[in-house]
Amino acid sequence: MPVLCLDTSAEIAVCLLADDGSVLARRQVAEQRRHAELLGPMITSVLSDAGVDRLAVSAVAVGTGPAPFTGLRAGLVTARTLAFALGVPAHGVCSLDVLAAQAFAAGLHGEVLVVTDARRREVYAARYRAASAAGASSAGLAADLAADLAEVEVVVGPSVDHPAALAGQSGSVVGPGALLYPDELPAAEGAPVVLDVAVLGRLAIARAARGVEQPTAPLYLRRPDVTPSASRKRATG
Repeated sequence: MPVLCLDTSAEIAVCLLADDGSVLARRQVAEQRRHAELLGPMITSVLSDAGVDRLAVSAVAVGTGPAPFTGLRAGLVTARTLAFALGVPAHGVCSLDVLAAQAFAAGLHGEVLVVTDARRREVYAARYRAASAAGASSAGLAADLAADLAEVEVVVGPSVDHPAALAGQSGSVVGPGALLYPDELPAAEGAPVVLDVAVLGRLAIARAARGVEQPTAPLYLRRPDVTPSASRKRATG
């Protein structure tokens, strides 16, 4: 049964995975603002491209950030609503986990420092090492995916920081933050710099098969730019 995968932590990305984790269809746009407007039509297009009815979807996997408030909320609300309407589980995956898993799949070793755009000249950051998939069965889809995709373990983070404060720390730098701040955070050779939503889905599938809880709570890491007033103003002054 196919799994629908969404991420709005940076670009807007949607894909549909087959039972074996292969990609049936995908759409991705480098858009930072129109998440709510574009996500629904992209989901419809992916299902149409794959020739799959939405009622056939067995689960929804979604990136939980960290990311700015508005875009991340659009992805999470959409994923939860779809999962509820279809009566299927929604699996949340930290978007930084995905980039770390991509880095290890690309052949990087030791620790990796994942950095993404937090705006305000800051980055979201977390340091990872590869970890064995404890509790994985010796057969089935979880084991098949684990053979090609390392589980990841957080060493430090996630946090919000200035690039200069992270410069020189241990670990190969990966993620889109390396493109934004190459002087302070130069990307490691072969480092992934764009999140692969298919890897997000494969992580979610493997973790679900092992019984790992995957809440869809958002990782905002800081308050939204706009907040309601603490007190009401009198109309008469």
